[in-house]
Amino acid sequence: MIRKALATIILVPLGVLIVLIAVANRQATTISLDPFAPDTPAIAVPPLPLFLIILAAVIAGVFIGGVVVWMRQAKWRRAARALERDLRNVRAETDQLRRQLVGTERMRPLEASRAVLFHRSGAA
Repeated sequence: MIRKALATIILVPLGVLIVLIAVANRQATTISLDPFAPDTPAIAVPPLPLFLIILAAVIAGVFIGGVVVWMRQAKWRRAARALERDLRNVRAETDQLRRQLVGTERMRPLEASRAVLFHRSGAA
C-alpha cells in the first residue's frame, strides 16, 4: 500500500512535468549529427519537435543505464545461481543421509522421529 502511494507521489508530478515540457517545446528542431557541416548534415533527419528529442534522449539514457547495471550485476547473479545449486545438493544429501540413518539403525519409530527432529532443529 505504501509502495503504491509512493509511486503515485513520484509518478504523477513526473507525468505532469513531461506534459508541460511537451507543450512548451512543440517547435520543430533539426538534428545534425555532423559537427563539421551542421547546415548540410551527412545523415538527414527530418525536423522533429524538441520534446520528442528530449524524451528519446531520456529513454535512451535509461535503457543504456539499465544495460550497464545488468551487466555489472552478472557476477552476483552467477554467484546466486551457484549458491542455489549448492543448496539443492546439500538438501538432497541431507535427505539421503536422513533416510540412511532411519533405515540402518533399526530404531523404534519414536527414536527415529526424535533423530529426524533433532537433525532438523539444527542442533548437532
